[in-house]
Amino acid sequence: MAVDDAHRRAAGLKEWAGLAVLTLAVLMISFDMFVLLLALPGLSADLGPSTVEQLWILDIYGFMVGGFLGTMGMLGDRIGRRKLLMAGAGCFALASLAAAFATSPEMLIVLRALLGIAGATLAPSTLALISTMFTDPRQRGVAVGVWAAGFTVGAMLGPVVGGLLLAHFWWGSVFLLAVPLMVLLLVLCPILVPEYKNPGGGRADLLSVALSLGAMLAVTYALKQVARHGWEMPPVLVGIAGVALGVIFVRRQWRLDDPLLDPSLFRSRSFSVMLTGLLLFGIVGAASMVFITQFLQSVSGMTPLRAALCLVPGMVVAALSSTVSPVLARRFRPAQLIGWGVLGVAAAYALFTQLESDSSPAVLIIGFVVIGLCEGPLLALGVNLVVDAVPVEKAGSSSSLAQIANESGAALGIAVMGSVGAAVYVSNLGSGLPPNLPEHASAAAGESLAGAVAVAPELPPHQAAELLAVARDAFTDGMNVFAAISVALLVLVSILVMTMLRHVPPTGRQPAPASSPEDTTAAG
Repeated sequence: MAVDDAHRRAAGLKEWAGLAVLTLAVLMISFDMFVLLLALPGLSADLGPSTVEQLWILDIYGFMVGGFLGTMGMLGDRIGRRKLLMAGAGCFALASLAAAFATSPEMLIVLRALLGIAGATLAPSTLALISTMFTDPRQRGVAVGVWAAGFTVGAMLGPVVGGLLLAHFWWGSVFLLAVPLMVLLLVLCPILVPEYKNPGGGRADLLSVALSLGAMLAVTYALKQVARHGWEMPPVLVGIAGVALGVIFVRRQWRLDDPLLDPSLFRSRSFSVMLTGLLLFGIVGAASMVFITQFLQSVSGMTPLRAALCLVPGMVVAALSSTVSPVLARRFRPAQLIGWGVLGVAAAYALFTQLESDSSPAVLIIGFVVIGLCEGPLLALGVNLVVDAVPVEKAGSSSSLAQIANESGAALGIAVMGSVGAAVYVSNLGSGLPPNLPEHASAAAGESLAGAVAVAPELPPHQAAELLAVARDAFTDGMNVFAAISVALLVLVSILVMTMLRHVPPTGRQPAPASSPEDTTAAG
């Protein structure tokens, strides 16, 4: 990051305490994404949403987070990052409280949308504030690692804590958890976190805001619909419209004196390479959670809580890895740590290519631990390189782009990889279905493995066992193909990082002589 040496100082106890407060916010973002999956059966029984309404209850949060990230990053730079964070935290608490007592599906959908808008203020604001609180490169690297670990801890706590709550309370209790955390943030933030805004920030271009939101929402919606229902014309047209809005948005940014998102940021090699890496890794990571949780529940036959507990060791290791990686980056080049770490993740997915339907869950647990251990350098150091490559006054915009890369990668992963897995499943299920299977059972099994598991209890025992065996084999074949594609993508990310960022020095050291302006920029 462009910070003069004269302005660099070591962070003290107040800054580290402030980091703990900021980490509460990102922990809540990922917690809220995962906890609702367990609450869906209960709220469905209580509110009676239709299938379409269930999808909107699940998806609208992610739609709003992804659609408003760019806008909120820019807004925080201009009105004040702490001010935006506190406004978002207050709205998040109020929307969570109301969602816990929602009385209709429509009310819950609206409140989840408000939660998404509020959530979009949290991640870029917290990361941008870290960039101004920690001006020493070594300390900033550790702080970003702790920040990245917050997402993993939230994802880990969501299913486990949610499962415990739902065993004793109604479905709305999972929303109430956000209220005390956000209140704590509102109390401590003014005391421990300094304000920062770009004094030279211009006025927001409302047309750019509308274009960016429309592009993100349209593309994300299209990807999710295609993943669920195939290449139907309405979502395809929506996706094309979203891409067109995105092109118009980018062209407009080049013409504006004060753009919403500065395209010139991509001239930095660190910035552009790491955004690409985060995007590709997001494709693999998001899809893997879908495949792994389905395998544990629908193939291995675990309850949701037991499946969540199987993921805890990997998530604990991931949180530790994200925290330790910045310390290792003081001695080793980030490109080497990230590149070899991504290759370690690829090795875990290579193991998943050998899975069979009767494989022990221990194979997935061990593989997930390896993934958690090896992904830390990319998630912690990669985000730090993105933020470090831009001037401090643009940290909010760069932070939002890092999150957009993650969100876009997740949407692409679930859409594309999910479609690949579904295609393999349907193809391999085909002629293997038991003879004389009722038509409704064939249709349910043809939709998904979950459909086969749901309809099996209605069949005679021998027919149900045969159906489940075929469906589980077909799903596992799809997971094998997904894992093989993931290996190829991860190797590509590793090569890209190790070749393009080889000149970036260890944290706190002076960059080696650069052969081009881009190399100097990449070195931060």
